[in-house]
Amino acid sequence: MTPHVVLLSCVLRLLQLNSKMQPQIILLKEGTDTSQGKGQLVSNINACSVVVDAIRTTLGPRGMDKLIVNAKSEATISNDGATILKEMNIIHPAAKTLVDIAKSQDSEVGDGTTTVVLLAGELLRQCKSFIEDGVHPHAIIAAFRRATDEAIKLINSIAVKVNKDNPAELRSLLERCAATSLNSKLIHQQKDMFSKMVVDAVMSLDSLLPLDMIGIKKVAGGALEDSFLVDGVAFHKSFSYAGFEMQPKKYKNPKIAMLNIELELKAERDNAEIRVDNVEEYQRIVDTEWKILYDKLDLIHKSGAKVVLSKLPIGDVATQYFADRDMFCAGRVEMSDLKRTMKACGGAIMTTAHDLDDKTLGTCEQFLEKQVGSNRYNLFTGCPGAKTCTLVLRGGSSQFLEETERSLHDAIMIVRRALKHDSVVAGGGAIELEISKHLRDMSVKEAGRQQLFLAAYAKALEIIPRQLCDNAGFDSTNILNKLRARHADAGGRWYGVDILSEDVADNMAACVWEPALVKLNALTAASEAACLILSVDETVKSSRAAQAESAPMMGNPMMGGH
Repeated sequence: MTPHVVLLSCVLRLLQLNSKMQPQIILLKEGTDTSQGKGQLVSNINACSVVVDAIRTTLGPRGMDKLIVNAKSEATISNDGATILKEMNIIHPAAKTLVDIAKSQDSEVGDGTTTVVLLAGELLRQCKSFIEDGVHPHAIIAAFRRATDEAIKLINSIAVKVNKDNPAELRSLLERCAATSLNSKLIHQQKDMFSKMVVDAVMSLDSLLPLDMIGIKKVAGGALEDSFLVDGVAFHKSFSYAGFEMQPKKYKNPKIAMLNIELELKAERDNAEIRVDNVEEYQRIVDTEWKILYDKLDLIHKSGAKVVLSKLPIGDVATQYFADRDMFCAGRVEMSDLKRTMKACGGAIMTTAHDLDDKTLGTCEQFLEKQVGSNRYNLFTGCPGAKTCTLVLRGGSSQFLEETERSLHDAIMIVRRALKHDSVVAGGGAIELEISKHLRDMSVKEAGRQQLFLAAYAKALEIIPRQLCDNAGFDSTNILNKLRARHADAGGRWYGVDILSEDVADNMAACVWEPALVKLNALTAASEAACLILSVDETVKSSRAAQAESAPMMGNPMMGGH
């Protein structure tokens, strides 16, 4: 052996001895689960694909509904992406990102929650093969961000601006946007009635369009067509003592007292004790209680109020007192309704009866108590303080009413956004196909891997028209081929899926419109979510988190609610 070989073998031997002598380094607690590398990234993409598959069939006018039963055996029927994902209680850390973007889309725009989750899941699915082939995630992320910027520029350049100076044209636009939103909901048969109702509700607000000034009340029973809009405040009269039937049920220009005080004799609290020596002392205590109550009632009557509302109970004595003086009262009014009445009618919510005057009393043009189904409703119309309205919904079951409320909330949000951002695009997959065509044309001019990534982004956008066709039972391949041919022509940019005729149509001419903001927000959120999941290459789960995750998984799989 040469001296060099002997020296090298000695060095290797020393290194082996040194490594055996070094203590093992423990960074994490025992039981902590760590996974990293390509396998971890693919696993996260697969988890997101499972979430997408759960709500894929809810997209579009022919989308199906989901029945979700929670731990308390409460059933929810919905086809709203954000509601379904929220009720499913997803525990996978990467898949929760899709839940977050659905919630952000719901709060920011109000509609397009299923669209944003589908887009994010499809972007991840398209780049899964690149990850498995060893492409670095940041190369894909850079291409996706560039494609998103191009898509946003294209939408802003081709979106149709609406003339706000023409009230008739503006109203027509808003009704069509609301009808497009309601097309995919459970109440799509009554979309014409509800789209007009939603536009009336939003147009009745002031320039800031505060959402809390639109009240939605649900009354079980009757038909959906019996729903109506109150141009003012309406709320349920929850409880009444004997004597309320003698009170007037209608007033013109009444003064309204809003209180947060009890107007009834209260029983002693538990463990309270009063020692008295004789009957006179006891009688004096009782008389004082009555005097305190009657003093409050006298002050309210002298203030000139004709309608008395209180968050706390109004007892039978007070009810009869007000009835004798042609005054109306309602106790146990919810604080949210009381605050909306205060904003609409003016005045203030008082905690004492001593300071009632014209400054603290509200007013309206007309007050009316009306029977709606089996409930009594108090209606305040012609409110001077602020513009407000209330939607009173009728329907057969509580689940149906709740889904109707969610559908109308989405439509209201869409109309609000369309009023603030006066540009629209065609729905039915038209804008996605146009962006896809633009990105394909751009990718052909690229050299290297960027061409593949831009083409993958373009292909992912086709999931929207494809899924619309699949959910309606159409031949998606045939329809997509027709759409690609139409969009290749200069004048075919607004062609999308026509659900009614199982063909393609100019959806801008067919009045299938959506605010451009819906698509802008959906593309941005989906791209950000996909990039976020691609940038994660390691997951570290504490032992407690792993145990908490395995407990529900053993008895109830993730898709158990689907």
